[in-house]
Amino acid sequence: MVDALRGGPDPAGPAAAAPGADPWGEDVQLALYLLYELHYRGFEGVGDALEWDPALLRLRAVLEERFLGALRTATAGAPRTVADAFAPLLVEPVDLGGSLSHRLETEGELWQLREYAALRSLYHLKEADPHAWVIPRLHGRAKAAMVAIEYDEFGAGHPDRIHARLFAALMADLGLDTSYGYYLDRAPAPLLATVNLMSLLGLHRSLRGALVGHFACVEVTSSPGSRRLARAMRRCGAGPAAEHFYAEHVEADAVHEQVVRHEVIGGLLADEPELEPDVAFGCAATLLLEDRLAAHIRTAWDRRRSALRTP
Repeated sequence: MVDALRGGPDPAGPAAAAPGADPWGEDVQLALYLLYELHYRGFEGVGDALEWDPALLRLRAVLEERFLGALRTATAGAPRTVADAFAPLLVEPVDLGGSLSHRLETEGELWQLREYAALRSLYHLKEADPHAWVIPRLHGRAKAAMVAIEYDEFGAGHPDRIHARLFAALMADLGLDTSYGYYLDRAPAPLLATVNLMSLLGLHRSLRGALVGHFACVEVTSSPGSRRLARAMRRCGAGPAAEHFYAEHVEADAVHEQVVRHEVIGGLLADEPELEPDVAFGCAATLLLEDRLAAHIRTAWDRRRSALRTP
């Protein structure tokens, strides 16, 4: 597929192999990430016209079918209503032993914070961009609320406050390269899957309810996790910009959580109540992939190894 992007052979070969590929594996997740990136900033040496190349879109459709099918199978027992899906997320669990942010807060080391930031940079350097796809697919109350939240994410009219730029400053404090996509080669499949989910849901109108569910799940869980990560950055002396990024999300996402639950979800389901199972699925798929990523990172760190593909 990479050869095809560089102007080489037709991607019919990859498309033929894709139906049997591991939906959680490196090949599927990296191929999806590269194909989705054509809709964002693209790649040097890859023509912009390939964004809508029919052969690449056919390949993407096969890969998406594998990924989406695996997500639906893995979340088959998850709640189907919004109330049941979000109720557990609204209460801080007593036992935070499995929480990656809690681990970083209480015992994380600077090298682990650097790895965590390098991994998360694949999303945070384009923070809120995938969710913007849903705006034309909403209307009325849900659209107004979604735009209000996105306005904050994009700096509320101030370029220096764009959350992606704040994350770049965090990376600079940690001595990381702030170039967009720099750490792609080091990102394992569980991380790529978390970013691919946003693009998958955002690029399909039929999955608009699931994208709203994903977005709501992120906002509901962000504030407590950000508070713990801000403390981790402070404890390890990561730097003022590193601490500020997460401190900013503590306050902002506490507000966003209320808006997204009551206005975005509420407005969407008032107009299209049949989308409730999709909203619940978006939440369940997000939690599933975040749990898979956390397990990957914890396993590597428990063995005193890097969680990146290459340290």
